[in-house]
Amino acid sequence: MKKILVVYHDAGGGHRNAAIALQTVISGQSRDWQVELVQFQDLTDRLDVLRKLTGIRIQQQYNILLQNGWTLGSTYLLRLLQGTIRLFHKPLVNLLEKYWRDNPADLLVSVIPHFNRQICESWKRVYPARPFVTIITDLADFPPRFWIEPIKEQYVVAGTEEAAEQARALGHDSTHVFKTSGMIVRPDFYVSDDSDPGELRKQMGLEADRTTAMVLFGGHGSKVMLEITERLDAEGLPLQLILICGRNEALATKLRSRPWKMPVHIIGFTKEVHQLMRAADFLIGKPGPGSIAEAMIRKLPVLIECNAWTLPQERYNAEWVKEKNVGIVLKSFKDIVSGVKQMLERATFAEFRKNVAAQNNRAIFEIPEILAKLLGEASSFSHPAIQASPATVVR
Repeated sequence: MKKILVVYHDAGGGHRNAAIALQTVISGQSRDWQVELVQFQDLTDRLDVLRKLTGIRIQQQYNILLQNGWTLGSTYLLRLLQGTIRLFHKPLVNLLEKYWRDNPADLLVSVIPHFNRQICESWKRVYPARPFVTIITDLADFPPRFWIEPIKEQYVVAGTEEAAEQARALGHDSTHVFKTSGMIVRPDFYVSDDSDPGELRKQMGLEADRTTAMVLFGGHGSKVMLEITERLDAEGLPLQLILICGRNEALATKLRSRPWKMPVHIIGFTKEVHQLMRAADFLIGKPGPGSIAEAMIRKLPVLIECNAWTLPQERYNAEWVKEKNVGIVLKSFKDIVSGVKQMLERATFAEFRKNVAAQNNRAIFEIPEILAKLLGEASSFSHPAIQASPATVVR
């Protein structure tokens, strides 16, 4: 049995989701592989300088910044983090080397940024002939030293041509760059679902025939969701909202305490976003790669924001949305009313829906084939539609 290690962390939800998605898909295939997930923060905790100073892990600090919208100047914080990583390069490599030696595997996969140089160097010290793969979970890299390193041993899996070209520009040849049809997304988003959207809305206490927007800002929510809801509610638009607050219980409590004129359904943390999207017509949220990719698979146009507060690694995502014409990019959610009015125009919405339908992201099924090739296996698997479980509404 071949063993694969997948390195992830919990700064944001996308890295863990990518790791679990890959493990889930592979476990459902008849491959003689064991996939083991490695939490990078647990592995390197004793070198977490910020935790020593503040008592809070790096990944927790990142999530606090997102939850509160404290992202202005994040490029400078990112470069500071990268400088700190370089200072601790040698002890990081030594620590990782010991772990790989104690936990041998045939292939190593990273779904995290910033640390790929240290991961690759330590891995190659122990297993010089065994492949190291970085699966980019953003639509593009944010160089330097973010996802792609100028290290010839690094294999790169890119979900867009932009990211693949960035890898080639750093000297990676065609044997080390793999372009997939999109971003890695959990397999449950591919579940075939013929449930009636109107019936799902009624189960949530919403109107069956009213245009419905899902408001989603990741697993930790965002306080901007309250502002968005207030502005749309005051305008009296023919609209209703599904508000996903994630683990932000304070936000959910605030939203539930208000007497909204428009129909709203407020949800805390849920693993059923793929089903809830069936009840929505479009998505309002941050320009995160995971949310955009999930919306494309569930055939929802997107309404996102991009400005100085947007995380630097997510700014290309807005360019991608405009290039593919699959939604609207606002300078600020202060303009949410005008954005939604544009989305509600019949011809505009139809054009967005047509362009969204043209997206055919099968990356989660393509990546195991890439890994098989790197392991020297030539098998091929068909990927039938995943069957839906009975529709449920999470309240």
